[in-house]
Amino acid sequence: MIGPERASKLCSLAEAAARVPDGARIALGGFSIYQHPIAFVHELIRQRRRDLTVVGVVNGNDVDLLAGAGCLQRIETSYVGLEKYGLAPNFRRRVESGALAVVDYPELMSWDRFRASQENYTFLQASFLGGTDIVRHNPDIKPFTCPLSGRQLWAVPPADPDVVVIHALAADAFGNVLVAERRLMPQSLDIALARSCDTVIVTAERIVENAEIRRRARLNEIPSYRTNCVVEVPWGAHPCPVLGFSQTDDEHFQTYVAASASEDGFKRYLDEYVFGVADHAGYLDKIGMARLLALQSTALVT
Repeated sequence: MIGPERASKLCSLAEAAARVPDGARIALGGFSIYQHPIAFVHELIRQRRRDLTVVGVVNGNDVDLLAGAGCLQRIETSYVGLEKYGLAPNFRRRVESGALAVVDYPELMSWDRFRASQENYTFLQASFLGGTDIVRHNPDIKPFTCPLSGRQLWAVPPADPDVVVIHALAADAFGNVLVAERRLMPQSLDIALARSCDTVIVTAERIVENAEIRRRARLNEIPSYRTNCVVEVPWGAHPCPVLGFSQTDDEHFQTYVAASASEDGFKRYLDEYVFGVADHAGYLDKIGMARLLALQSTALVT
């Protein structure tokens, strides 16, 4: 007996971003300034999404872009910054003005919140928060007494994102995602995020045949049943690096930081690189293929 034919999950970047409604809780893959789905973030900004909550672990220019564009109302994470490029200026301005609420969690606990969602826990129990200001400033963490030991513990809410968006090296049309065998923090976090949510959107450097997925089955860490749609987005993390594919665009990061020094400067940045182009292809044309190819490295998944 022949089973039913599998349906393709391919769609456009605009169609994928349209699946994120105003007011949604979203988790963006990547870590700090590495392998974020920046092309997807640009599309959310073009579609003028509003009142989003980002729940994360360690965030960078992904959140700074959304904050500066007025898309966010809340962020739950341990860090938002640009590492060697300094603070996240748009994020900082929004927080200082009161336009953006920040809920702090320790880094490891931020990660564990997604594990709690994966296991469908109603809360994550923690015993290592005593003596810190986290419990004083985060009202979502509730104290309770362990019924077995009598110890003071804390109930930490799970991440529970409505939508998870990750950027990967490769995927097939059915939503199977290849993750490099030699991975770092961003790739491991992407796997954890994909297991924490029922709506997972994948942007990929390239779409490959299912036969390639089968040949590299051990690298299929995010199988098709976990994903809802997949989009082919070459250079979809730029200016962030993608492990095994591209390096950080240091020049563009410096351009971004200089522009973000003021609200007017950031508005001009958006007008040039986000609103001033029709789509991601237009963004890549503006960056220039010569520049992009200079950043390319040898892919671990080919």
